[in-house]
Amino acid sequence: MNIIKLMLLPVLLLITSVADAQLYSKAYGDNNNQAIIFLHGGPGYNSFTFEASTAERLAEEGYYIIVFDQRGCGRSETEADKYTFEEAIADIDGIYKKYNVDRASLIGHSWGGGLAIVYAEAHPDMVNNIVLVGAPMDYQQTFKAILVNARASYEKNGKQAQLSYLDILDTMDNTSLAYANYCFMHAMSSGQYSTNDPAENVKDITVKMQQHPDIRQAMNMTEHPVKGFYDSEHYTTLAFYDRLSELKKEVPVYGIYGKDDGLFDEEQLNNISTIVGSENFTVVEGASHSVFIDQQERFVALLRSYIGVDDN
Repeated sequence: MNIIKLMLLPVLLLITSVADAQLYSKAYGDNNNQAIIFLHGGPGYNSFTFEASTAERLAEEGYYIIVFDQRGCGRSETEADKYTFEEAIADIDGIYKKYNVDRASLIGHSWGGGLAIVYAEAHPDMVNNIVLVGAPMDYQQTFKAILVNARASYEKNGKQAQLSYLDILDTMDNTSLAYANYCFMHAMSSGQYSTNDPAENVKDITVKMQQHPDIRQAMNMTEHPVKGFYDSEHYTTLAFYDRLSELKKEVPVYGIYGKDDGLFDEEQLNNISTIVGSENFTVVEGASHSVFIDQQERFVALLRSYIGVDDN
């Protein structure tokens, strides 16, 4: 994903790294503070971009931030995994236990938003609230939005070869893994993961990010989780609207989405806003798929306004 607008803030905070036979994880901040667990996108991506750009910034705000790379992803590459929601729930349970957290807020970015919903359904008593960030709630709607936006971009820039590829996609099974992969490829190639108007501090943060020893993770997508979740959960057809409506009765849910995020059309954004409540939903100007990168200060302010922060 085109997340090369990355950042790392030079603040000195308590940082804890935990070695695990399977899952990479790390915590930032004071463990007496309000806990937030970050669930990254994919399936198959990792937590690096959020960790290096925003974890310390939020710890500075008074949160206890926990990141981890999901099974088979990034720095948690493993073999012979099931890649089911049941397995993912058990892994998140392990993160709670490892860091002695009884309740936490969940930030679900992209694919991680659906995972946050699934986890909260299983353990509503362990989730203070969910913050959806650029998280598709209907993958078929997302594929449709990507292709509409890609076609508009290619037509504007006279890219006839790419337009021909889109015509081929129209003949494919739109629930297949190949179709999903091609859609995300076109989202990347047509610039849907980036914005032309990011915050001024993005350049500085990008420079610091490039100096991070784990910078290679920024573009590391692993294949096994993608195929695994397709085989086990058929993730290309997942739609969470009904589940989100039911979950909201037990767990507060908020949404932070980028206005320039090509994975969403107005219909999907309106659907999500209607479910969580317009007062709990914000579309951020000058941001695309990773709002916490493109408009970090705005993201931090929104997060504080939605979930609060404990005063210790």
